[in-house]
Amino acid sequence: MVGPKRRSTCFLPHPYADLLPIPDGPAFNSHKILREMGLWTLLEGCLLIANALAILNEDRFLAPRGWSFSEFSGGRTKSFKGQLIGLIYATQYLRVPLILLNSICIIIKLVSG
Repeated sequence: MVGPKRRSTCFLPHPYADLLPIPDGPAFNSHKILREMGLWTLLEGCLLIANALAILNEDRFLAPRGWSFSEFSGGRTKSFKGQLIGLIYATQYLRVPLILLNSICIIIKLVSG
């Protein structure tokens, strides 16, 4: 019976460094990881970004930094900063659909493993 590969050298001295297996195989292949990133992973990433934008508080975070929506109403909404503030407020406005999408994502993750 062949056991796991042993480390011959370790950068940090650790008493159990020789007992740890060397990470190899398909899980550590960067090309395979890039190939496995598909549409579902991209959608999950977009959902995480939308969640991050939805929890930003205007009084505590946005207004002290000059990112209040009232400051950018009018003609200044065409700038990049104005568009970003509009995106933040759109995600805050759509919290109920975000909750539903998060619930669907959690259920799919639980079912698929």
